[in-house]
Amino acid sequence: MSKNLETKIADAGGAITMLWESQDPPIVSTPVTPEFTNWRDEQLAWRSNAVLFDQSHHMADLNIKGPDALKLIRDTAINSVERFPIDSAKQYVATNSDGQLIGDNILFRYEEDEFQAVGIPPTISWLQYHAETGGYDVQITRDNPSYCRVGGGDPIVYRCEVQGPGAMDVIREVLGHEPPEVKFFQGTRFTIGGKMVRALRHGMAGEPGFEFVVPWADRQPVLDALLAAGEKHGMIKVGGRAYLTNSLESGWLPRPLPAFYSGAGTADFRKWLAADDVDAKVSLGGSFYSEKLEDYYFTPYDVGYGRIMKFDHDFVGREALEKMAATGDTGARRKVTLKWNGDDMAKLWASMYQPGVGAKFINLPIAHYATYHYDRVESADGALVGRSLHTGYSANFRSMLSIAVVDAAMAEPGTEVVVVWGEPTPSSKVQVENHVPFKLRATVHPAPIDQHARETYRRNA
Repeated sequence: MSKNLETKIADAGGAITMLWESQDPPIVSTPVTPEFTNWRDEQLAWRSNAVLFDQSHHMADLNIKGPDALKLIRDTAINSVERFPIDSAKQYVATNSDGQLIGDNILFRYEEDEFQAVGIPPTISWLQYHAETGGYDVQITRDNPSYCRVGGGDPIVYRCEVQGPGAMDVIREVLGHEPPEVKFFQGTRFTIGGKMVRALRHGMAGEPGFEFVVPWADRQPVLDALLAAGEKHGMIKVGGRAYLTNSLESGWLPRPLPAFYSGAGTADFRKWLAADDVDAKVSLGGSFYSEKLEDYYFTPYDVGYGRIMKFDHDFVGREALEKMAATGDTGARRKVTLKWNGDDMAKLWASMYQPGVGAKFINLPIAHYATYHYDRVESADGALVGRSLHTGYSANFRSMLSIAVVDAAMAEPGTEVVVVWGEPTPSSKVQVENHVPFKLRATVHPAPIDQHARETYRRNA
């Protein structure tokens, strides 16, 4: 039996085979109630009123405490930590030694020597690996997402967010006074329902709001108080199905394949990661297929993180990224939003109701059938010009949207491209039925596609 990720890859005959033929289900759901009303109205509510997101179950948490906590973060993050006040947060971005993206998470500073990283597992595991093997004087506590928490049980913390144009009305109501002026990604502490609550000025879909964190045991008085205040202002609870689509509108790319499944620089990490860890039980799918795993990797420049990178400290990947900057190899690809053609989508759906083999079924509102989903983006003549990674339906834009990384020459808003849906040779993944690949036109838009998120929310980041 495989003992770690390295031996599991070897037993499978290679990383591509392990990922492409994986029988593990896609990680596209959370234990949160799927729909409180219906996912279309819940999507619409975060643009028109106020919504409550339950964020307690789908992310991993890593609490880092000790004299070397900040040093650990500085040594592994591409962004600067020179200014990192208590009760604030940063988007933590990590790369391997070749400058290829591991991923990102949100990093909170709770006290002078205490931080909490929150996000999907890859960068949580990356931080944990360095904490355990790098000789750092830190104590760490990890809490996995509820779908993979060994032994089940409750999360350590309750995390929720009130967001939307009407969010401040709800927050004003629950506090009983005017909320303090807090800048984006800065924090404060409130008393809600008689409990001390950590509050971060944040907004998952690009709308104003606060994220709240309390110990799990304190959650009910806090939740009851928020719901009572929200009832007076028409606040809508958002279920797990709609929640996973908000990043389509805010332009965040949630699941690029982390660049640790191949390469000599990450071999020790693969030997450290257990074969039954969540990052070893994932799948790869979509219409883009390559035998070379590195074709699935990105650099921070490819996905727009070059703007937050700082070479004011030594970190894993700095030398490679500096070399890219020096040679001008930083603008070849751009992150964009693709808006899929409605007429072509109608033809795709119609193919499933006609004789013969039709298109691959599309789940709604999130379309993924693999953990890491990569679809081909082509020019009109069929040339590969990009990869589309995160796809779903938005009721706010009345369209299928996807977040893609495309060649810079194709990134101008209004450019028409073609997205291929369905696998070139269907894999053995249980989610993949017999089907034929289907080509759909799509129009390039900025990421974020939402003007408010792009011009106001993003400017304040």
